[in-house]
Amino acid sequence: MPKGIAVDKKGQLRSRPSMSDTNLLLTITVVVFFILYLSAILALGGGFTKPQNFLNILNNNASLIVLSCGMSIVMITGGIDISVGAVTCLVCMTCAVNLERQGGNMLTALLIGLGIGLAFGAVQGFLVAHLGIQPFIVSLAGMFFAKGMTTIVSKEPVRVTNEGFLAVKDTRITVPGLGSNNKLGEYIPAYVEVGVVIALLVVVLLFCLLRWTRLGRSFYAVGGNNQSANMLGINVRRTKFLAHVLCGLLAGLGGILYFLHVGSGDVANGAGDEMNAIASSIIGGTLLTGGVGNVAGTFFGVLSLNTIKRIVSALGFDEAWWSNITVAAMLCLFLVVQSIVLLRKNQSKQ
Repeated sequence: MPKGIAVDKKGQLRSRPSMSDTNLLLTITVVVFFILYLSAILALGGGFTKPQNFLNILNNNASLIVLSCGMSIVMITGGIDISVGAVTCLVCMTCAVNLERQGGNMLTALLIGLGIGLAFGAVQGFLVAHLGIQPFIVSLAGMFFAKGMTTIVSKEPVRVTNEGFLAVKDTRITVPGLGSNNKLGEYIPAYVEVGVVIALLVVVLLFCLLRWTRLGRSFYAVGGNNQSANMLGINVRRTKFLAHVLCGLLAGLGGILYFLHVGSGDVANGAGDEMNAIASSIIGGTLLTGGVGNVAGTFFGVLSLNTIKRIVSALGFDEAWWSNITVAAMLCLFLVVQSIVLLRKNQSKQ
């Protein structure tokens, strides 16, 4: 039986009071993030001391937060989805064309974005769960298909001038009590974009789903051991299907948030986001083998990943390869930590 899952007297699936592996990895991720950011404040100062600098990490990565949460759901069940970046690109381009060339509005763009994500999630989920095809192969095909469809929709960048869209895009939500003085001595309040509020709401909802619902506990059970999950009466195929559907839906939503941030459709939108989502999930404590993970950790994984990139840039290493090397080193560190947790987990079963 997967660690952290138990059956009560009525035969109902429930979680044990403590999911130690998940909590341990979450704690490590949170501690690493605070160490990174505090070190940046003490050693580099400058922009790191301003609240807006931190909030800009959220503003620039609201889409990645949502994509990474969806990735974590699939990884918890023992799968993976590398199509989310391409789906983001397709959603951006399709929504841009709808608003700029077809007379659409925010509602139609929202429905299109979520519909595209849901379609990818449903098809890929069916192929993985019901036909038994490897998730990597299925999502690889999905990635190529989404990239091809993006080019069919439009080869040229599409900049949106729709007034309703721009009104939402340019909305800024002031954060009370946070702000800083500019060079002229004027106080500038800190703010977040609309996408950040949506992304944080997604994190909270998914945290509650994983922690306090039967479906969430089923995700952990299936990722921990399919056979044990079957013995508990869990429909493994249905659970895997729903995990991919949820990931696809979140990819569609992530594409909408990305679109709200950049304000245009381009074939380069979302490039590499699937790798960033996987990296954020791993840094956040989600095991590649499944059964362990937490979207709260994934949230801090996104923050840690982008903080280290900002630190590298602040040190004067602006070339892209320095950030890649640093991220690679960080990933290796967390993979080693995960290996230690897995070893500990296996020893506890003996």
